Amino acid sequence: MARNAIEQLDQRSRDIFRSIVESYLETGEPMGSRTLSRTLPIGLSSATIRNVMQDLELLGLIYAPHTSAGRLPTEIGLRFFVDSFLEIGDLTSDERRAIEAKVQSASQGRTLDSVLAEAGQLLSGLSHSAALVVATKSDLRLKHIEFIRLEPTRALVVIVGENGMVENRIIALPAGVTASTLVEASNFINANIAGRTIGEAKLRLSALKEAARSEIDVLADQLVEAGVAVWAGSAESEPASLIVTGHANLLGDIHTADSIERIRVLFDELEAKENFLRLLELTEDGEGVRIFIGSENKLFSLSGSSVVVAPYRDRNQRVIGALGIIGPTRLNYARIVPMVDFTAQVVSRLLR
Repeated sequence: MARNAIEQLDQRSRDIFRSIVESYLETGEPMGSRTLSRTLPIGLSSATIRNVMQDLELLGLIYAPHTSAGRLPTEIGLRFFVDSFLEIGDLTSDERRAIEAKVQSASQGRTLDSVLAEAGQLLSGLSHSAALVVATKSDLRLKHIEFIRLEPTRALVVIVGENGMVENRIIALPAGVTASTLVEASNFINANIAGRTIGEAKLRLSALKEAARSEIDVLADQLVEAGVAVWAGSAESEPASLIVTGHANLLGDIHTADSIERIRVLFDELEAKENFLRLLELTEDGEGVRIFIGSENKLFSLSGSSVVVAPYRDRNQRVIGALGIIGPTRLNYARIVPMVDFTAQVVSRLLR
């Protein structure tokens, strides 16, 4: 049905439709005409309400889950509700302070993944839903690198980004490496990587390595190559990571076999790691929070789940990740939208 026809609903139809959706979001249960006649502020008979409900069904906004039942909103109906009726709430001052404090405290000397994991746990706890955080590695801007010998044949490579986040990798050491060799290799790398992304640093070092063979010995050269490989691995073999917290929250509102099957399919979709970057694509076309309901969400369309997601950005305003909430279509959108939006803003400020 054409969207303008939906938007031309009279006030009585809008009141009935809104009551059906709000009841569904609160209880998950269908609402019938008798219940509506008792709860609506306007006095309408059950027969009148049934006639309006039939019109709403013809518009594709509601449906009857089984014979003689009440009505539930369709995906089209939920989208219409979100676009036309949803009143976005706001976080309390205490909630804002708590989110800022926890995310900032997680950044003190810890890795970017740990900060994002903390953000996900916060969202999951506040929303009582499952949280998603997607992090890319390729746009990390490097500050310096350090090699720390762990044993004769292994070293810890500490990579520090301009945003203060730390990435650690363990590499095998070439035979004969001395403490001075480690220093020589790190000095050569650090002189050429400042402010560069992983990809830019890789190209820069590869070019310089050919021109600087007289300046660095063979062992240091191997360590430089190892450093390049570490960064290349971050950017290519692990282009993105997905952090999911609050799986158990998805299991807390299951009443039917259909619900169990939907959750099973969602878990399968979450395991499909090759699709992680598509979550970022969902956020790049617009500013702020985006809501994807059921089949609108191509990444989790099979399970019919809804996603409320917002991007976080680096100092150049480039989208480098996304965070949000995933769950059944009856999410508390009014509360979750400002929660996701503010958390993404806090993470973006931290990365700048």
